[in-house]
Amino acid sequence: MTPSEPVNLTNCDREPIHIPGSIQPHGCLLACDMAVSIVQRHSANAAEFLSLEGPINGQPLAALVGDQITHDIRNALASAPDPARPGLLLRQQMANGRIYDISVHRHAGHAIIEFEATDTNVLPVQLARELIGRIRMITTSEELLRKTPALLRAVLDYDRVMIYRFEEDGAGKVESEAKRPDLESFQGQYFPASDIPQQARALYLKNSIRIISDARGQRVSIEPVFDGSGEPLDLSYAHLRSVSPIHLEYLRNMGVAASMSISIIVDGELWGLIACHNYSPKIMTLPQRIASEMFCEFFSMHLIGLLHHHKLNLVTAARDSLDRFLQRASQQTDVMDLLTEVLPDFQTMLDCDGIGFFLQGEWRSIGTVPPAEVIPLLAQHISETAEDRIWTSNQLTSVFPPAGSFYQDVSGVLAIPLSQVSDDCLLFFRKERLQTLNWAGNPDKSYETGPFGDRLTPRKSFAIWKETVERHSVPWSEADIEVASAIHSAAVEVVLRHSELMQEERSKADLRQRLLNEELNHRVKNILAVIKSLIATPAREAATLQDYIGSLKGRIQALAHAHDQVIRGSGGGDIRGLLEAELLPYTAGTAIIQLEGPTAKLDGRAYAVAALVFHEMCTNAAKYGGLSRPGGHLTIRWGLDGAGDLEINWQEAGGPQVTPPSRKGFGSSLIERSIPFDLGGSSEINFDITGIRARMTIPAKFIKISEGLDALDPKVVAEIVPALSAKPENAAVLLVEDQVLIAMDVEMMLSDHGFANVVTANSVSMALEQIETLVPDVAVLDINLGHETSIPVALELYKRNVPFVFATGYDDKTQLPEELVDVPVVRKPYNSETLLDALSRLLVRI
Repeated sequence: MTPSEPVNLTNCDREPIHIPGSIQPHGCLLACDMAVSIVQRHSANAAEFLSLEGPINGQPLAALVGDQITHDIRNALASAPDPARPGLLLRQQMANGRIYDISVHRHAGHAIIEFEATDTNVLPVQLARELIGRIRMITTSEELLRKTPALLRAVLDYDRVMIYRFEEDGAGKVESEAKRPDLESFQGQYFPASDIPQQARALYLKNSIRIISDARGQRVSIEPVFDGSGEPLDLSYAHLRSVSPIHLEYLRNMGVAASMSISIIVDGELWGLIACHNYSPKIMTLPQRIASEMFCEFFSMHLIGLLHHHKLNLVTAARDSLDRFLQRASQQTDVMDLLTEVLPDFQTMLDCDGIGFFLQGEWRSIGTVPPAEVIPLLAQHISETAEDRIWTSNQLTSVFPPAGSFYQDVSGVLAIPLSQVSDDCLLFFRKERLQTLNWAGNPDKSYETGPFGDRLTPRKSFAIWKETVERHSVPWSEADIEVASAIHSAAVEVVLRHSELMQEERSKADLRQRLLNEELNHRVKNILAVIKSLIATPAREAATLQDYIGSLKGRIQALAHAHDQVIRGSGGGDIRGLLEAELLPYTAGTAIIQLEGPTAKLDGRAYAVAALVFHEMCTNAAKYGGLSRPGGHLTIRWGLDGAGDLEINWQEAGGPQVTPPSRKGFGSSLIERSIPFDLGGSSEINFDITGIRARMTIPAKFIKISEGLDALDPKVVAEIVPALSAKPENAAVLLVEDQVLIAMDVEMMLSDHGFANVVTANSVSMALEQIETLVPDVAVLDINLGHETSIPVALELYKRNVPFVFATGYDDKTQLPEELVDVPVVRKPYNSETLLDALSRLLVRI
């Protein structure tokens, strides 16, 4: 096309808008040779605008504007070799007495000089500085886009200022706007790519600012339009260049009388425009335009930084999510459960509406996804077409016809293959683009139409855009593909690793099970043998039945504590902790108990032996010795002797007068013989008249002394058990226990100590029913109830502020919710003193 050919909707995308052959009427133009000597062309209004007489073309520039202005123009050109950065001469007074702003640049063999009348003293640098100062501290791209239109509207006084962003498919979207209150909103509106043709976008990259002072389309022709060789004047960088009649009609159909557009350029690409509209003619002076251009360049650089920072944050977040995924993978043995757990993390890494995985014929998902029955067909289609690569589509119906039944929910798919030999894959989904549209305008708004019809109105443009993107999702970007590639690498590695581990585990499972059964059988037999000896031996002492039962319970409890500590303590335990546990039932009185010694850890074998010995000695002291009377004393000191063995000294005082026993019972024999027989140490008991004194040594190979703790200060075990409630029979106790024998044992324990109102439940449902009919004062909950746990009961009690303790043979608290981790725990098998101690503490708080 040439400037003389008519423009219509069929050829507007080929319109040569850089050579329109005319300018806008608010200024005039002179085109000289490259030496800025002779005027070769001029705008038809130059004579009137500059008060010139006679011919213009062929005249020396100095003869028309004066020697000084000509000299200044040449200097300005010399300092501005880039046509996109024209030389500026502001507030130049001509021979006619009028003041002009002048911009000059060289392009396509001409020096082009533009004159605009001015009556302002605005300094572009000062104005740009003020604008830039308002946005330089903004830290997010969202805030920058939101605040900039309001700032520019306030300074430039346009009726509407918008930020218009180009999407990957060329369409545009109004990201933000500031407007006059009576105007409808365009925020969120989309426009087809054809609204801004490619040649216009190319010019926006060359010349970053474009003004229209009056959309009525008055033009001032260039004389001559063509030079002697038939070439028009290239006005690509001219501020006064006239505008396409198609674009002018578009503005008029919107009611817009004047506009200014400033390019937003990100990484060398046209990211978008700052579009300013006025509903009456408006002339922006050259200083205002230059200030706006400077501001927009800073805006673009600031936006680049914020976008890159946002991308870096996304990459960092994606990396952190993948690190968590790989960390979970090292701890999780079931790949199905692992992938189910990390689906929410994966969803945050890619902008999507739903996500799921198809693995080993099983489908799991979250968010908006296709119907489950379609997934196997979709996975098969992707497997056949993706060739083990990441596969994307933002128009699923075009490649997978069954998607026609759910295209509104899902129109875009990104697939990550998880296997080369099956259809296993990880799928991300996006809704149809129209379903996510937040339209801010008035759908009933009507516009005037001109000669080119209603095609050139915002509503019609929006309708065309809708037709273009129907059954499409937002396209998947290169950044999306990069993140998907990282997910692919991690997920495939984990899936393959788990497959290998499962194969190895299957081959080793039988062997491990046999070894486990043999070890368990060995340990159970040993425990049963010890318990058998405990049961049989005291029977020969001719003790009363009550004494027999009490001794047997205490010894089994001591074994249970030792076993529990060995398991929880990685094979052993601390001697101080063992002594404190055995002495705890006797701290309620006024006897003084003193423990003194370094931190010494016993291995599993020594710990079990010491537990039985200390239990016998504590029981004897409570019955016959220093702990049996108010004011009695028990002092236990331990430390290393010269051979590195652990020496333990036991001294009682303040009790009844001591006489040696006439015969040795099982307890005395246990104290004297256990450590020498089982550990190869020594044990010596002296029955001093003032109190029993004992000395025991445990060989060094069974102990470990913490460095730097060879001499700890004496520790006095204070009286820590509060008195029982004055009327425990009035306290309602809920017992949740699924083993009937244990439940009966606990009921008898509580009944023997005055708790007459005990309600038992053996399941979660029964316990919750009991709570609804009778809210207890206190509760004892067995954590594990066969195939379920008592956690729901605990949470209900917690909500009702009912105190409770957990009873368990386990030590793992990781299964407890955060609000329950501080709940007291009583370990099985039950010790009546420990259980009553825990309940007493809870009742005192009520």
